Amino acid sequence: MGETLAKLRALCPTLSVGTLTADLMHMGAELELLERAGVGIVHVDVMDGCFCPQMTVGPPYVRGLRTSLLKDVHLMINEPLDKLADYVAAGADIVTVHVEAAVHIHRVLQRLGSLEHSAGPGRGVVRGLALNPGTPLEWLSPLLDEIDMVVILGVDPGFSGQRLAPNTLSRLARVRELIAASGRQILVCADGGITKDNVAEVAAAGADLVVSGSAVFDGKDAEANARYMLEAVRSSRGAAGLG
Repeated sequence: MGETLAKLRALCPTLSVGTLTADLMHMGAELELLERAGVGIVHVDVMDGCFCPQMTVGPPYVRGLRTSLLKDVHLMINEPLDKLADYVAAGADIVTVHVEAAVHIHRVLQRLGSLEHSAGPGRGVVRGLALNPGTPLEWLSPLLDEIDMVVILGVDPGFSGQRLAPNTLSRLARVRELIAASGRQILVCADGGITKDNVAEVAAAGADLVVSGSAVFDGKDAEANARYMLEAVRSSRGAAGLG
């Protein structure tokens, strides 16, 4: 197990906070408040305008996040194979690709596993695989040997104003069953449509990692919001007996 994966495991159950809804003109201060709140992971949504409607950021943005937090980079882009190295070189600790985004997704995951962390050997890059709400979970079975984390999306990527898909909780529970049957230790992440009202329920359903951005940076007290959601994840997982 690489150092990065070991660090991520030690943090879980936890919160990964999306940055695109933060105040981008004061990103340094925003990252500092996340650190004060006890958050250990910062999330970057990379969209190409093809895989999903919006276009967001690229490797220079990832490189520009000067922080001790783990950089969790979610690639919502078509055919990411030849772009992986750029994000790893920019400092990504976790790189998630979509099962729907590549014809040869197995090759993408293998390539990702071959890349060396920007900080040097021994660190390793955590490999995540994301599935949209309408994608069958059975697609995971041939790929479990190549991943460290499964990301269950609660919304379709790139469309604003969506609520958590009704099947999200059952999908989280089912993916944990699939992982247990495989005998592998794979983390489960929930991303999209997660708010202060439903974060506890999502965590209790089996998410080791919960991604949320707008619920933290809602124009009010981002540090207090982050603390609230982080505590909700931790307490809900404990109450559900999931550790």
